[in-house]
Amino acid sequence: MLLEVENLFVYYDTAMILNDVSVRVDTGELVSLVGPNGAGKTTLLRAITGLINWEKQVLKGVKGGNIRIHGKVTFDGERIEHLPPHEIARRGLVHCPERRRPFAEMTVADNLQAGGYLCRDKAEYNRRLEVVYNLFPRLKDRARQIAGTLSGGEQQMLAIGRALMMQPKLLCIDEPSLGLAPQVKKNVFREIQRQGITLLLIEQDVNLAFSLATRNYILSHGRIVTEGNSEKLLADETIRKSFLGL
Repeated sequence: MLLEVENLFVYYDTAMILNDVSVRVDTGELVSLVGPNGAGKTTLLRAITGLINWEKQVLKGVKGGNIRIHGKVTFDGERIEHLPPHEIARRGLVHCPERRRPFAEMTVADNLQAGGYLCRDKAEYNRRLEVVYNLFPRLKDRARQIAGTLSGGEQQMLAIGRALMMQPKLLCIDEPSLGLAPQVKKNVFREIQRQGITLLLIEQDVNLAFSLATRNYILSHGRIVTEGNSEKLLADETIRKSFLGL
């Protein structure tokens, strides 16, 4: 097992955002996490990758900044819930956040270089860069362009490419397909898996997520409602109507 989250709770002041959430991801899987807006999906990824603990420290003592997080997160055989985000990323657990968030005033090439900052071997760095450019040829064409001037879809490609430059063991990716054409989406995820990268995916396009995923978790109101393969979940009429909007 590559990632195991056990009994995770997250509170913002008195509001419980995650309530006793447990998930697992095995090496080589593409696991999807779906559910309605506001269910806590993004909070779960932020908790797994250390960003909520970081936020907790930043907001310590600030009015309205009372954040509590409890639970156990194990990655690649080691407990990581106490580690800062940069150390978690160094171990190969990488978060590609929602809304793209490139370094807007830097070039495409500099954004990718920022993603590969831990790589000290030039040949390995160039190999990773070639993987990204093969996956997104448009980024190679726009290498010297300022990232903030890219289209929405191109910025999404850059966000994914920057994350891939870190050579993740597990890529946690939040709403990656916004701005990308349907066929591009499928090709991207399949190619990432062919690179040997395990994926934990938040995706609004349920049909896309279920067509690619090994297993799926449905999150609603901060709790895991159910878990299973796509065929099992799509066969359940209550799940389809109540949680998937199908």
